Amino acid sequence: METGTGERALLLGVNLHDGEDFERSMEELFHLAEACNMVPVGQVVQNLPKLHQALYMGKGKLLEVKEYLETEEMDVLIFDRSLTPTQLRNLQNLLDCPILDRTTLILEIFAVRAKTREAKLQVEYARLQYVLPRLTGMHKALSRQGGGSGLANKGAGEKKLELDRRRIEKRMSELRKALERIAEERKTQRKRRQGSRVPRVALVGYTNAGKSTLMNRMLDQYTRDASKKVLEKDMLFATLDTTVRRICTGPGQEFLLSDTVGFIHQLPADLIKAFRSTLEEAKEADLLLHVLDYSDESYRKQKEVTEETLRDLGAGDIPVIHVYNKADRCMEAGQLPTVREDRIYMSAKTGAGILELVEMIRQKTAGYGN
Repeated sequence: METGTGERALLLGVNLHDGEDFERSMEELFHLAEACNMVPVGQVVQNLPKLHQALYMGKGKLLEVKEYLETEEMDVLIFDRSLTPTQLRNLQNLLDCPILDRTTLILEIFAVRAKTREAKLQVEYARLQYVLPRLTGMHKALSRQGGGSGLANKGAGEKKLELDRRRIEKRMSELRKALERIAEERKTQRKRRQGSRVPRVALVGYTNAGKSTLMNRMLDQYTRDASKKVLEKDMLFATLDTTVRRICTGPGQEFLLSDTVGFIHQLPADLIKAFRSTLEEAKEADLLLHVLDYSDESYRKQKEVTEETLRDLGAGDIPVIHVYNKADRCMEAGQLPTVREDRIYMSAKTGAGILELVEMIRQKTAGYGN
């Protein structure tokens, strides 16, 4: 399982047999750990009818983990779902090792990847919101690299925790005000774009489905301006910042294309709330391009996750074109592209299907005018 150098991580999961694809969820946790520059060196799983209220896993299994930690050097333990403040505190006391859960891991990735001021503020707010009720149990995890929220490595005790709480609450208040100002600026920018009546098209979908690749391929086709391109990388959450580009496909034929942050199973609710102003680009769009990785056997589940998140954002009723991307990996070259009603099977990487997709966009947005 070990794949490189970095913090050694042990993955822990509970299979509730509740209809969730547990193996897929653990595989995703593995890739999330890698995206956070950690090295997953093993995993411990347990079958349970329900989660242990106080410890998440059964105590017997956790004692086995404790024995394992006495012989194997481990930097961090990563649990496959979000831990309650009580579970985190109890696990920390029992195992005496830095602990992260799925939500904290995603937040750490976002913290590393955030580039713009807005994204950095959004991630910081989401992290502090998640940390606040879990402060007691998270100190060891936050201090494992001397990083975290900036509150680590300062000793312990109730007075310190109260001081940290006050600092966090004060910082969150500052962040809220800053984000509200940015949200107003975004609102003004959107109104200006609405006034132009250029159709607005938003790329949405699961993380690493190929949204940024698709945007760049359209830019290659219609602008030839390399400076307009966005980061394109085969990794989870490569894109955090919403980017809007004007795509002109012919005289009097153009639309605004926005690339948004990708979704993922169990995407933290606090993170969705923090990124709400960024995700408004999807909510305010005239048309959504729902990009799916057709080569991923879990694409149907990923489609459900994205659709559920869009409904939560209030974007569930916007017209959609389903873009089954990476189809070149599982279909013959002669079959690409294939268009069926509101679906297109294509490859953003090779460019097969770009012209057909643009024609679909033209048809869907024909009534908007310029």
